[in-house]
Amino acid sequence: MNKVTIYTDGACSGNPGPGGWGAILKAGEAERELSGGEEETTNNRMELTAVIESLNALKRPCEVELYTDSQYVANAINLGWLENWKKRGWKRKDGKLLNPELWQKLDSLLETHKVTFHWVKGHADNEYNNRCDALAVKERDKYRN
Repeated sequence: MNKVTIYTDGACSGNPGPGGWGAILKAGEAERELSGGEEETTNNRMELTAVIESLNALKRPCEVELYTDSQYVANAINLGWLENWKKRGWKRKDGKLLNPELWQKLDSLLETHKVTFHWVKGHADNEYNNRCDALAVKERDKYRN
């Protein structure tokens, strides 16, 4: 399996409001930046979209080290929340799951790729997280008035 390192971030002005996401994919010395945004969204949707779009960009199954500053995303995987939501028919223990269609897309991608999720502190001194944040903010700002 090819080894890839991915960094992701999302940004939103208001919640909901205009949002953007950014990702950097690294394989050896090669790097690729991805980004996008939406006019009306939430920060969690942008964080999830960054992960989904970056994994979706991979052409073949890969072994991925994925870095995110979203505890929502990292904990959902690392603490087993995603598996529990899936077992309950895409519901939380206390009821409705937000963004079920995005979690389902991510779940499908996790069947293709072997992904290890790492949480990094946002807006700290991680160069790649900061670059992803800049990509996400640039996309978000395209939709701000």
